[in-house]
Order: sequence, then structure tokens, then C-alpha cells
Amino acid sequence: MEGITEGVNNISFSSPESQKKNRIQVSNTKKSLFFYVNLSKRYMQQYNEVELCGLGMAISTVVSIAEILKNNGFAVEKKIRTLTVDMRDEPGARPIPKAKIEISLGKTENFDELMAAEAEEREYAGDEQN
Repeated sequence: MEGITEGVNNISFSSPESQKKNRIQVSNTKKSLFFYVNLSKRYMQQYNEVELCGLGMAISTVVSIAEILKNNGFAVEKKIRTLTVDMRDEPGARPIPKAKIEISLGKTENFDELMAAEAEEREYAGDEQN
């Protein structure tokens, strides 16, 4: 009996959110494109990679963010996943299929150099305004 109790006490339940701390849910109405670009850079600094997710009309925003990061040398594409998820407007309503995209990006080799150069540029611009 003690072994069972000990086993039950050692079980840890983790929510999907706690497993994916580096996931950004992108909306095309709430924040600007460059808010997500800058947030992605911070996530890559912290976690070395970021996962961008978007539903429906936000898919094009997710792709744009990923392309900006890749074209500017900050990120490399690790994985792209497309799927359809069922969404309900209200409980008990008929499910509506929605397209979803998940793009995983990792840091490039010169990510830290680019971030340092960007920070220096911002500092220089700030000094110039004063």
C-alpha cells in the first residue's frame, strides 16, 4: 500500500501551456506584426527557439513573422505543421473546422551578434535624439 501511495504522490500533472512556454499564439487583430517579431526574438533569446501558432486569418501573419525573422538572419525554420481544428462558437454548437499553422523557428549561429548590433543601433539612435 505504501508503494502505491508513494507512486500517486509522485505523479505530476502538467498542462499543455506549461509544456510549451516558447509558444506564441498570433492574432491578426490584437497586436501589430512587429510586436510579434520582437516578442519572437525575445523568446529565442530565452528558449533558443520559438513556436508561432495561428488560426484562420492569422495564418498569413504567422507566415509573415517567420519570413521576416528568417530573411533578417535571426531564425532558421525547424518545422512547419498545418492542421484543421474544430472550433465551437458556444457550448453545444456544431463544430466549425478552422485551419491552423504551427511554425517552429530556431536561433541562427549569428543570432546573438545580430541582437547586439540591433541593441547598439537603438542606443545610438536614442543618444542622437537627446
